[in-house]
Amino acid sequence: MAKPTVIIVGADKGGVGKTTVARTLLDYFTARNLPIRAFDTEFPRGTLKRFHPDITEVVDITQVADQMKIFDTLSDAKVTLIDVRAGLLSTTLAALRDIGFLEAVKRGQVALGVTHILGPSIASLNEIAEIAPFVVDGKYYLVKNFINETSFFDWDQTTYDSYFKKIKDAVDITIPKLNEMAYEQVELASVPFVTFVANKGPHDAPANYSFVLRGYVRHWLGNVWSEFDRVKLSDLVSVTPPAKGDKGLAGRAAAIHEQSRERT
Repeated sequence: MAKPTVIIVGADKGGVGKTTVARTLLDYFTARNLPIRAFDTEFPRGTLKRFHPDITEVVDITQVADQMKIFDTLSDAKVTLIDVRAGLLSTTLAALRDIGFLEAVKRGQVALGVTHILGPSIASLNEIAEIAPFVVDGKYYLVKNFINETSFFDWDQTTYDSYFKKIKDAVDITIPKLNEMAYEQVELASVPFVTFVANKGPHDAPANYSFVLRGYVRHWLGNVWSEFDRVKLSDLVSVTPPAKGDKGLAGRAAAIHEQSRERT
């Protein structure tokens, strides 16, 4: 059996769009027919669970009993994604050190990817310095999420580079901005991005979303998946290789959109 993979999505700063990134990751691995489950630590109401209810459980990551729900059951799925509540990323990683999880990563018993969603302020650079020591034996992804068309970064590029170069094997990922109306429509639909593109509602029920807005989501999601392909995100885990003639995940998103267009 392949060793379990844990992907942590988080930031110590709020409002940077971490749950949006978590949703794209769930779509990405699901599209590759990879068994994946998720834990939403926005306790007690949850946010990620609203979009992926069938594979997501809401937990309080600060409680030992809920930590056991996650880390005592890693063999239940090839990939476990944890959407960490704002402000708890460094705290969560410190707890993983204390329980011996990071040591298990070092021994190669489990794979770890930390997807750190950055904000455009100097505080995010300070977060990098805090988080990096916990990810020495895992993969560290620094994500610039352009949810608000913000400028990355508000300081001199040399300053950013001085932080980034201190991190061994850190990888940059850029999430482009999604059209506001399209994003709002997906929020209202409360479905995964790929489900929206396919013009489906909850429980795969037929829907009647805007063709134009579905097109924007399809194009944006294809670009996001291309970024994940570029950084070889799937190398974290053994995945089913694309079928012969497959044009990649961006091509699959286009194919889903084309199929939904034919049904309109």
